[in-house]
Amino acid sequence: MQIERVETYPLLYKLPQAYGDANGYKRYRTCFLIRVITKSGIDGWGEIIDWLPTLQSGFRERIIPYLLGKMATDRLALTDVISKWHQRSAAGVSMALTEIVAKRAGLSVCDLWGGKFHQQIPVYASFQSYWEASDWRERSIEKVMQEVAAGHKQVKVKIGGRSLQEDFAHIRRLMQTLPEDVLVALDANQSYDTSYARKWERVFSEFPNWLWLEEPMPLDRAQEYGMLRAAIQVPIAGGENLVQCAQFLPLYQSGALDIAQPDLLHTEGIEAYRTHLQLARQYGYRVSPHSFDGSLARLYTLFAQACLPAWSKMDADPIEPVEWDAMENPFTQLFPLAPVQGKVTIPEGVGIGVLPDWELINAMRWDGSVYA
Repeated sequence: MQIERVETYPLLYKLPQAYGDANGYKRYRTCFLIRVITKSGIDGWGEIIDWLPTLQSGFRERIIPYLLGKMATDRLALTDVISKWHQRSAAGVSMALTEIVAKRAGLSVCDLWGGKFHQQIPVYASFQSYWEASDWRERSIEKVMQEVAAGHKQVKVKIGGRSLQEDFAHIRRLMQTLPEDVLVALDANQSYDTSYARKWERVFSEFPNWLWLEEPMPLDRAQEYGMLRAAIQVPIAGGENLVQCAQFLPLYQSGALDIAQPDLLHTEGIEAYRTHLQLARQYGYRVSPHSFDGSLARLYTLFAQACLPAWSKMDADPIEPVEWDAMENPFTQLFPLAPVQGKVTIPEGVGIGVLPDWELINAMRWDGSVYA
């Protein structure tokens, strides 16, 4: 179980047309994969999200030299050290080491963690709603309708990047177009203050099929979130950028959220991420994880959700949905998995149970050139 080699795979895809949210436009999609290989030949894959030059340099100069010769079974200690250097890298390394240990034990990742409660996990199709074109509303609605036709019954769209009047018009038109059995979440990416967020109640009152309102304001305003939660009928969700469990505590203790949304890639490792889920359950909150970047991280998110006890006694709603990137992004198929009628069946088999798409990896390798 001694680590002999660490391979890195920085991947880059330039979008033919930029799309975005309230934080701006995405012109590239990137992915940074690592493959940790032991002397016995057992390997494990991890994924990290950050600027590719930073990751490539950090692994080459510090993380790989540190890992070589170490025992993969010491994954908690190794992850703890790396998290002090670069938290996101620790998340990726923890995935790779977890898969190695699962393979060595002859178990799936879920069985390593004690077994699944759920064989299938619902997913919601997640969209970026803005394009650099005057017909951005039409494009947004067309994209959503394509995924609904493919079987998705839960979707998330963006607000907060245009004026309230423009976003109201977009969302009203979308809701009038969608079948009533399709549930919709709105994500503002922390664009508003409380007064602007409350104005969305006029739209919420017009339609019955809402999932949640996601991060309408900066998350450090726990008291204001509590006030907003009391003022609108739609559940409040958030937490994708909170690294440590302690950052969720003020939100839980003040009753500021209905749904927690930790993101594996933003935590200090897969075990820390699973603690996020358990903490939410202990406080009685729902958890609908954020997982917009990367198919491997999304796969581990699905594993963790499958091992999470049901939040409700209602048979029709046993486990919360996981985010599913529905935008143009080839990296969502690096570890191929597809939903059927809005649900994903957890892979069986040793380790993660899914093989990487080597053809796609080789085709998308970043050549080291500068990108914006």
